[in-house]
Amino acid sequence: MPTPTAPTTPNRRVFLKSSAIAGGALLVPAALAGTASAAAVPQFAHGVASGDPLPDGVLLWTRVTPTPEATPGSGAGPTVEVRWEVATDAGFAAVVQSGAATTGPDRDHTVKVAAAGLAAGTAYYFRFTLDGVRSATGRTRTAPAANADVSKLRLGLVSCSNWQAGYFSAYRHLAARADLDGVLHVGDYLYEYQAGGYGARGVTIRPHVPANEMLSLSDYRRRHAQYKTDPDLQALHAAQPWFITWDDHEYANDTWSGGAENHQPAEGDWNARKAAARQAYFEWMPVRQGAGGEIYRRFRWGRLAELSLLDLRSYRSKQTTPSSGDPGDPNRTITGDPQMNWLKSGLSGTDAKWKLVGNSVMITPISLGNVESRFLESLGSLLGLPIGSVAANADAWDGYTADRQELLGHLRDNRVKNTVFLTGDIHSSWGAEVPIDRSSYWWNGNSVATEFVTTSVTSDNIDDLLKVEPRTLSVAAEAALHVGNLHVRYVELDSHGYSVVDVNPQRVQTDWYYVADRLSPTSAVRHAKSLATADGSQKVKSVSGPVV
Repeated sequence: MPTPTAPTTPNRRVFLKSSAIAGGALLVPAALAGTASAAAVPQFAHGVASGDPLPDGVLLWTRVTPTPEATPGSGAGPTVEVRWEVATDAGFAAVVQSGAATTGPDRDHTVKVAAAGLAAGTAYYFRFTLDGVRSATGRTRTAPAANADVSKLRLGLVSCSNWQAGYFSAYRHLAARADLDGVLHVGDYLYEYQAGGYGARGVTIRPHVPANEMLSLSDYRRRHAQYKTDPDLQALHAAQPWFITWDDHEYANDTWSGGAENHQPAEGDWNARKAAARQAYFEWMPVRQGAGGEIYRRFRWGRLAELSLLDLRSYRSKQTTPSSGDPGDPNRTITGDPQMNWLKSGLSGTDAKWKLVGNSVMITPISLGNVESRFLESLGSLLGLPIGSVAANADAWDGYTADRQELLGHLRDNRVKNTVFLTGDIHSSWGAEVPIDRSSYWWNGNSVATEFVTTSVTSDNIDDLLKVEPRTLSVAAEAALHVGNLHVRYVELDSHGYSVVDVNPQRVQTDWYYVADRLSPTSAVRHAKSLATADGSQKVKSVSGPVV
C-alpha cells in the first residue's frame, strides 16, 4: 500500500511552484506519451478518448503539448495543426477517414473531432499525429443503425472517481474487458477540493493539482489534466467510447443553478466560476454540446435501447434544508421545464424496447425512519440529507418531489414500460423498484420503473465516514433500510468499484464488482451481486451470476 500523505488545509489560492508538476503534463512516463519520449515534444501525455457514438460517427479527443511551456492551464504555446486518422484495423492499413484539426492555448491545446461518414455498428481504431509524432492508438465503435435489430448492449457503469481517495483500479478492470460496447459515467468524474481537502477517511493518498480548490479556468484545466494522466483512466478511455454526464463536483459540491454549497462569496462570482468549469469540461471531455450549451442528450442502440443522459445541476432549484424550502413545492425543479419536457417526450415517444436514463442522482424515494441514530449523520452525508432531517434525500430527486411525481406519473399515464435509471453519486450500491410514491408501494407493490445505482470508484462511503472496518456497523444500517423501504431490493454501503449493465430483449441485468483495496494501484476485484429486471415487469430480482 502506498504511503499516504497527511491531510493538509492549504490556502485555496496557493499554487504549486513547479509548472511541470502543476501542469500534470511533462513529467510522465514515456509509456503515457504515445511514441514520444518523456522529454520530447510534442507529447500526447493525456492519452486519447472517444465518446458519444452515433450510427455514422463518433467524437475523438486528445490533448497535445507542442512546446515545453504549453502546459495545461498555462495559456501559453503556439497554435498547431494535429492530424487524425480512423481505420478498421489496428495497423492503420485501412484508413477510412482522416483530417486535420487546429488547436492552441485558446482551447488549452485540446483536440475534439467529430469523425463522420463511418459505418454503423462497427469497431474502429483512431490516432493523432503532430509533427511526425503519433499518439497512442484508441479503439472505438459506432452505434448500430437506428432500426437495427440488436441482441445486446453492454456498458460499464461508473461514478465518483476521486483522485485523492485512492487509485482507479476499477477503470483498469473495465479496460481489460473485451465484451463492452461502451462506458457510462454518470458524474463526479473529478473533484474540486484543494489538496488534502477530501481523501480516504481524511487521508490524502495522492494530492490534487493545483493545490488550491478549483476556482479559475486555469484551475479547472489543470485538474482535468491531472486526472487524465492516470494510466487506468487513460486505458479505459482508449479502449471504449464513453457516454458521460456531469454531477456537482465537476463544478463544486451540491451545485444548483445559482450557486453551490462549496462556493463562498470570497471565492468570487459564481457565474464566472461556473463558466470556467463548463469551458474546461467541454474542452477536456469527449462530449457533445447542444446548440444552446446543453449537455443533456440522447443516444439510440438500434431498436433495443435508447439512452437519455440528464443534466441535474444546471437548472435545479436550491436544495431544501430542515428550516428552509418544501421538497414538494411545484415551483421547485431539478430538471428545468425544457429538459423535463424533452425527457418525458423521449421516454413515451420512442419505439426502443428499453428506455435507459443516465441519471446523476438517485430517483428512488428513500426513508431513513427505521435507521438508528448512530448511522444517520453518515447516511445523511452520503444521501445529501440536511443534518437533522430523515424525510428526504435533499440533493437527489427526493428533494424535488413535484418533478419526480410529474415524471413518474407520465410513465404511468402513458403506460411506458422498461424504464431503467442508471445512477451514481451516493458512493454505495442499490437496486430498487421505483414506485410513484413510497407509501403506496406498501399496499399495492406497484412500480413504474427500476433503478440500479453503482458505487464509487474511490470516494468515501459509510464505513469510511464511520471509520470502522467494512461490513461491521453498516450491515445493521442496510437491514434497517430494507425494513423501511420495501421497494429496495439491494443495498450495500461499504464497497468501491464499478458495475456492468447488460441489455438484451428479455431483460436488463446489472452486476456489481468491488475492488479489494482502493488504496492499491494493483487491487484485485470480485463479483458481488447480480440483479435483473425482465421485459415489462418493472420488478427487480436477484439472479445467479454475472453476464459472461
